[in-house]
Amino acid sequence: MSDDEQTPSTTGGPTGVPTGGTPAGPQPEEIRFFGTTWVDHGGTYTVRRIGLAVGSLAAAVAACFVLRFAYQGLEIADVGGIVNMLVVLMFAVCSAIAFRKTWEGFGRRPTDPAREESLRSLKAIGFIGSLLAYCARCFVEAPGEKLRRAEYDAARAQYEKRRGTRTGNPAARKKPRRK
Repeated sequence: MSDDEQTPSTTGGPTGVPTGGTPAGPQPEEIRFFGTTWVDHGGTYTVRRIGLAVGSLAAAVAACFVLRFAYQGLEIADVGGIVNMLVVLMFAVCSAIAFRKTWEGFGRRPTDPAREESLRSLKAIGFIGSLLAYCARCFVEAPGEKLRRAEYDAARAQYEKRRGTRTGNPAARKKPRRK
């Protein structure tokens, strides 16, 4: 896009600072399914939270039915009681771990990305736990809102502190006289 095609509202004033649209300072991080509506809880924030809670609960119930059919397949195959018990135990433990890790992920950033990467397959097996954690968190807030709000508020406070220390245009200051 050339300079001739830009509109005055996006090109900015004489200093190149945007005159409309995006405000100055740090911008909030978007949350999946919510965008930036979590900042002021505007728009369809509440409806989205309710819809996502119901949707994730419905997905967890559907997943339980799929696992039930898989368990029935093991019974039909007559693989034995120990194998059936191990499959149920595996899904229960993986779901519990996935619930815990997903819930913790809403409150803090991962300290060790390599460890989180190694737990990805375990969380995939226990996807029902992740869905239930997502559902439960939607009843409280948008998943991850508390973490992002804390980070956004800290960034805004730091920005305001930096902006507050500036006292106008430094070029317009009078230079001290030399004696």
